[in-house]
Amino acid sequence: MPEALWTYDSLGLLVVSAVIGVVIGLTGMGGGALMTPALILVGIPPTAAVANDLVVNAVNKVIGAGVHWKHGKPNLKIAFWLILGSVPTAYLGAWLVHAVGADDVQGLLKKAIGGTLIVASSAYFLRAFFEMAGKIRTGSDPNPPVKPLITLLVGVIGGLMVGITSVGSGTVIMMCIMLLYPTLAALRLVGTDLVQAVPLVIAAAIGHVMVTGVDWNLLVPLLIGGAIGTYVGSKFAGRVPQGLIRRGITIVLAVTASAMLGASPALIGAIALVLVTVGPLVWRALVRRYSVHLDEPIRRARTRV
Repeated sequence: MPEALWTYDSLGLLVVSAVIGVVIGLTGMGGGALMTPALILVGIPPTAAVANDLVVNAVNKVIGAGVHWKHGKPNLKIAFWLILGSVPTAYLGAWLVHAVGADDVQGLLKKAIGGTLIVASSAYFLRAFFEMAGKIRTGSDPNPPVKPLITLLVGVIGGLMVGITSVGSGTVIMMCIMLLYPTLAALRLVGTDLVQAVPLVIAAAIGHVMVTGVDWNLLVPLLIGGAIGTYVGSKFAGRVPQGLIRRGITIVLAVTASAMLGASPALIGAIALVLVTVGPLVWRALVRRYSVHLDEPIRRARTRV
């Protein structure tokens, strides 16, 4: 096994997983949404990609949650209701994929991942837009009133999504937390999402390992690179502007989703070109039209007058 770490492919996996780990630590988002498609696109079967990525993601989440726990950031009441709903459905996800009994399980899972990536990409975009427009804002309240039933429902749906595809623990669920608890402080938000994601991802990983197993030659470099990257990213959480990171991830997820859904190379290239060239122009137009921050200098000037 040690020799396997020094192959060209393994060193590449170390670098990729470290970069993705940094994103997880910085934002609490992006683990399964980035790593699972990356593994599939380099030729790993979807079932093996999901199973191994969930194991890696579980370790990364534990490290990131540990750093945030040390600084007293997570809101445990919100995390409790999310965990209560997500753990059972996350565990059942792998069994559900194989219980469907499709002739092409790999193809079915690949399409499911593509559809989930579209949801995740939309969640990234909507989060950035709502924050820019002032529709949702993280505040300074460490313990906002908890909404048990709807938080439990978010956990159930999010757990099923992660259990089937490994995507969503740090994207869709975090978006839902922001919408449900807009006054929750920013670092508390990231810490809460990371803490709730630990048992969720562990449960999903156990289910997939029992069904599919793990590939140690794939798993070890992913674990090492991801652990290092997540630790470093968690240390710098709150210091790096996350808006630009999220907009970049949105484009990557949308392009990757088109590949997972079987789009032709020409169509994938066209989608990437449009998002990279037209996307920033559309975003600037949205900022000019909806941004609450553009009005702040005017309000301050009027106040002085």
